Amino acid sequence: MKLKTKMMADRFAKIISAWPGVECIAINEDAMQDTLDPYFALILDIYHEGSIPGSEERCKLYGDDVAAFESSGESKDRFLINNLPVHLEYKTLKLIEDRITIADTKLDSFHLIKDSGTYGFYRLSHGEVIYSRGDWIKRVREKTDKLSNEFWVMMRNAHQSKMVHFLSDLGAAVMQEDDFNSLISAAGFIKSACLTLFCINHVFEPSHRAYYTKVLELPVLPDSFRAEFQTFLCLDKGGEKDKYFKLANLIARRIVVLDS
Repeated sequence: MKLKTKMMADRFAKIISAWPGVECIAINEDAMQDTLDPYFALILDIYHEGSIPGSEERCKLYGDDVAAFESSGESKDRFLINNLPVHLEYKTLKLIEDRITIADTKLDSFHLIKDSGTYGFYRLSHGEVIYSRGDWIKRVREKTDKLSNEFWVMMRNAHQSKMVHFLSDLGAAVMQEDDFNSLISAAGFIKSACLTLFCINHVFEPSHRAYYTKVLELPVLPDSFRAEFQTFLCLDKGGEKDKYFKLANLIARRIVVLDS
């Protein structure tokens, strides 16, 4: 972590950890980039129980150099410090624990979490802890590390179904020479294909920025997937529509037959 990033993270951790009910603060991996990187943002996940100060009070507590402050109630604050973006996301312990309980022991309620995927678990497991009041974060990480094969199969099926749906939409859009829906369907297809592969490998999905590198690092992939994936991303969508759909169809067929 860069010195400037650490100083900013420590600053907000000191302010926020003083609030009653704040159990843990973790820094997102996007903050590990150089501050000159266009993708850089200081993102902190704040896990808490009970209420937190209101948005106006929080803004005052953050300091006089806060600019462009915007808030989504008690869930998220976004602002700038010296033109650097800061995102503070507040997550209740109950919400996190309920999601983990469903994934761990109450799969009959799986429908309540399937659409949100596993990115929340990824952040919970991979964030660098910069403040912890107790051992809560250790305990929940132990549970997410041991999710059953049944959970992964159910999550795989959910994403694989979406992949097939987007593939069908892509085929229809290509036949109709519908460039807009071809683009939308292709994006949905390749994202769902990656999500399916993460589930097959029992790996939580990373941020969208990391999809490309992380999916290629997975140990279980279809034969030739790496080359086909890169070709799919590089095809001229305007001039090679038939090749575009045929390649997507091939990728999907090879994913569907993989063992979880």
